Amino acid sequence: MGLKNWALLLADLVLPAECAGCGESRSRSALPGLCTLCALSLSGPPLPAGPPKPAEGVPPVHALAAYLDPVPEIIIAQKEHGRLDLARPLGVELARAAEAAAAGADPFWLVPVPSTHAATVRRGQDPMLRMARVAAARLRASGRAVAVLPALTHRRKVADQVGLGRRERSENLDGALAVRASSARLLPERPVVLLDDVMTSGATLAEAARALRAAGSAPVGAAVLAAARLSTRLS
Repeated sequence: MGLKNWALLLADLVLPAECAGCGESRSRSALPGLCTLCALSLSGPPLPAGPPKPAEGVPPVHALAAYLDPVPEIIIAQKEHGRLDLARPLGVELARAAEAAAAGADPFWLVPVPSTHAATVRRGQDPMLRMARVAAARLRASGRAVAVLPALTHRRKVADQVGLGRRERSENLDGALAVRASSARLLPERPVVLLDDVMTSGATLAEAARALRAAGSAPVGAAVLAAARLSTRLS
């Protein structure tokens, strides 16, 4: 038995048996932790994303999928339900969107949108930071000079965005993020690509971009796993 087959056998033994997307028995697919059909939902080419009138200040965004079933279940499983086995396959896919968002920049920073301290404690992880590190490793393996810079931090509490309208989302996040002092001197050394899991109104990415611009480093683009609205035009 070859090394690849041994690795697949080991994965079958130690990873959850259910697909994170549909809950059915997991079959081997290109994305561990997902069945073949659910894996396909994230395997398309990165597309420009965003609502017709995104929040002011949002950089150009590329997404891998529309935020439709089974994508929400996959993201929530990794984010809230302890499916840490999904960080690697999702990070590998996110790398493709990040490369598109970089628009030819090389080298560049990957700057993930941070979880709040309370969310990190509750989850026992920062999902975006974990996926960002996988994405950076994937891009470096392909010859790109990429590194993760966890430059952003929350400087005040924010309400849960679920259920808030466009204006309420923007007001909730206004001034919520700042650049860490330890990262401020490093940011100008490379272009920046923001990373997040989902884009709806764009309020979160707009606030992250505002904080970076205030530190003298406007992001060249942003990459997300899924967006509420996708373009049908290939980038």
